[in-house]
Amino acid sequence: MAEPGHSHHLSARVRGRTERRIPRLWRLLLWAGTAFQVTQGTGPELHACKESEYHYEYTACDSTGSRWRVAVPHTPGLCTSLPDPIKGTECSFSCNAGEFLDMKDQSCKPCAEGRYSLGTGIRFDEWDELPHGFASLSANMELDDSAAESTGNCTSSKWVPRGDYIASNTDECTATLMYAVNLKQSGTVNFEYYYPDSSIIFEFFVQNDQCQPNADDSRWMKTTEKGWEFHSVELNRGNNVLYWRTTAFSVWTKVPKPVLVRNIAITEKGSSSCNVRPACTDKDYFYTHTACDANGETQLMYKWAKPKICSEDLEGAVKLPASGVKTHCPPCNPGFFKTNNSTCQPCPYGSYSNGSDCTRCPAGTEPAVGFEYKWWNTLPTNMETTVLSGINFEYKGMTGWEVAGDHIYTAAGASDNDFMILTLVVPGFRPPQSVMADTENKEVARITFVFETLCSVNCELYFMVGVNSRTNTPVETWKGSKGKQSYTYIIEENTTTSFTWAFQRTTFHEASRKYTNDVAKIYSINVTNVMNGVASYCRPCALEASDVGSSCTSCPAGYYIDRDSGTCHSCPTNTILKAHQPYGVQACVPCGPGTKNNKIHSLCYNDCTFSRNTPTRTFNYNFSALANTVTLAGGPSFTSKGLKYFHHFTLSLCGNQGRKMSVCTDNVTDLRIPEGESGFSKSITAYVCQAVIIPPEVTGYKAGVSSQPVSLADRLIGVTTDMTLDGITSPAELFHLESLGIPDVIFFYRSNDVTQSCSSGRSTTIRVRCSPQKTVPGSLLLPGTCSDGTCDGCNFHFLWESAAACPLCSVADYHAIVSSCVAGIQKTTYVWREPKLCSGGISLPEQRVTICKTIDFWLKVGISAGTCTAILLTVLTCYFWKKNQKLEYKYSKLVMNATLK
Repeated sequence: MAEPGHSHHLSARVRGRTERRIPRLWRLLLWAGTAFQVTQGTGPELHACKESEYHYEYTACDSTGSRWRVAVPHTPGLCTSLPDPIKGTECSFSCNAGEFLDMKDQSCKPCAEGRYSLGTGIRFDEWDELPHGFASLSANMELDDSAAESTGNCTSSKWVPRGDYIASNTDECTATLMYAVNLKQSGTVNFEYYYPDSSIIFEFFVQNDQCQPNADDSRWMKTTEKGWEFHSVELNRGNNVLYWRTTAFSVWTKVPKPVLVRNIAITEKGSSSCNVRPACTDKDYFYTHTACDANGETQLMYKWAKPKICSEDLEGAVKLPASGVKTHCPPCNPGFFKTNNSTCQPCPYGSYSNGSDCTRCPAGTEPAVGFEYKWWNTLPTNMETTVLSGINFEYKGMTGWEVAGDHIYTAAGASDNDFMILTLVVPGFRPPQSVMADTENKEVARITFVFETLCSVNCELYFMVGVNSRTNTPVETWKGSKGKQSYTYIIEENTTTSFTWAFQRTTFHEASRKYTNDVAKIYSINVTNVMNGVASYCRPCALEASDVGSSCTSCPAGYYIDRDSGTCHSCPTNTILKAHQPYGVQACVPCGPGTKNNKIHSLCYNDCTFSRNTPTRTFNYNFSALANTVTLAGGPSFTSKGLKYFHHFTLSLCGNQGRKMSVCTDNVTDLRIPEGESGFSKSITAYVCQAVIIPPEVTGYKAGVSSQPVSLADRLIGVTTDMTLDGITSPAELFHLESLGIPDVIFFYRSNDVTQSCSSGRSTTIRVRCSPQKTVPGSLLLPGTCSDGTCDGCNFHFLWESAAACPLCSVADYHAIVSSCVAGIQKTTYVWREPKLCSGGISLPEQRVTICKTIDFWLKVGISAGTCTAILLTVLTCYFWKKNQKLEYKYSKLVMNATLK
């Protein structure tokens, strides 16, 4: 830590380089000891010191505020007879700005023309090492004592000197740069800083003698938009401790860019030494094409890379190659035409071109306005290029990209770690009326470009997007060599938008040109629906009758254009319309299973109902009780530095007319807002989204940190009991198996975000499982083998168990129980079959009561009937027996008579 009483007095006009020399007291002692050895030794007699062989310095102030002026030789032991020490000026004495203290007569004198002075002060402009008086401390954000073991992981997370500036840490530790200063009167501290990444919290504050921070609202620093920015804070008289503190919150993405600080108390920067110019090589020049001349010809030319630091006169140096022969200029870009003086001008609205002549759009068509750049003879007027130094992050007056006919490529910079910047600015967009009516699908336009990178080391190509002149946000990054490929970005806001490509050959911190042959090339850039754009073709439009004939009009949302008649027709039921190709009924795409279209046919959604047919019955579901958003946090994770964080998910299953209800926020910016004030947070809206949460008991801030929100589900693909749909699979083995015999209902989603690791975009599946014991809303589970919800970073899976996920109850889910007859009354009761595997639906029928006869009555009836039957049978038996006796007598008599005969 800096010395708490470190004092800077009137003449402390010290540069950072001076602070790194031998301490003043040590030099005085060294000089005194050398002089003593010389006077006591037997060496040769020394000459009297000349004024050019020594300089004056002040001793430290004593308790009375006094000090002495002493003479100090530049090289101890070379001369003697230095002037005697004399009493110096009071410690409270100071010179005004523009004046300097002449140490010979101890008076203030004006600076010579072309020079300047800060007056009394101290400044640091060289950062080869940490200057004397500064302290760099680190700490783990985990405030719990149980994290003491991991605190040691942050010992190396400090501010690091980088020559012209000092750089912050980029991990999740808290790094603090401190400096203590004692002022005899009030003053100012000012510095320059470069703060490009909002995933780092950067604060600067001052504490006074009572360890009370100042009340300055500028404690929380704002991200820089373009290069370095200046910051100044007033200091009170007395002790002041200055704090520069950073904490990163990027725990699962690429490492953020560090905060850079330089020129604490402003001074001019410059090099400490001069180097010999090297011999020029083929890496010190680049090629370009001249603009078309009046004859429609262009010429290949070579130029030295600026600044030119090589020499052509040294042995082995290369010369600048001669210019090439003149060739015919390439055609103009689509939507432009070539004038008589070979320049390209845009075609008027209502016409189109392929780069030659403008042609009026045929009747029944309208121009598809946009910008399509595929010929690069000159840089388009809405594009600009520059170079951002990778060493001090200042913009240079150089060209970063050069045109080359059929492509544009990165030129040679001042050093290999420079950023070669190319920017395209679009004033706004003019999407079709049907797109404007769609409040859920935010696409108003899209940009597509074809590029290639050729690298021998660790080059990087960044694609960034800025909205309303705000800081560019990195969208995608490509590292190393990449073959010729296409990339598309969806534009969701109708506002002034800038697109920036930045190419860095290497991140090595050295000022040299070794890899100028490593280049990025862009072959074509196509932006659709541009306000005041040009057209390369005309598309069919809907026609409406007017006094002057037919004219183009916009179809209502959800209507396609019939190519033959030019009339608008509504898409069939359960289909959605392709926003950018609404021509013919084939533009209406069917919705997936279990979904239907919204009113304007812009998206498919599930209304929280589902039906499943089996050979024996139909199962109906109603998930309305699960329509509200729910949240789920994964288990705690820890970074290599011991920082605890959680993956926090927000889900919205169905309903709401397809509106995405889940919101995930990046509130890192809000942490800079004072308590009680509102701030602006970046947020995304989706069916399912994820954010990284660092709880408040870990950060020590007023609220937990929510950062890096990511959409996991932007479109509902379908709802089914099948495990695979549209190339998305929900493996059953990720969760414990279903045991009730009712298959899970699976919701399949896709995200619009396409990354290098997820070339098809992210996907999400939500298994909705019947669990009668779990009351609404039930419980959400992550896969046991993939605690972060995904095993590959692209496909996310969830299990939602709830009683509301059971089928609706029907007549097949209950049976009747009939009671015995009691007092002439019999009851029929209906009960659910066990186990009950349904929810909602029909209710059990009410108990049915009927009149009945008791068992005594039926017993008497039975006995009576039996008795009567027995008597009847006895009578009949006797009757037939007697009748049989008579017949037997007659038969016997006949037999006897026959025998006698």
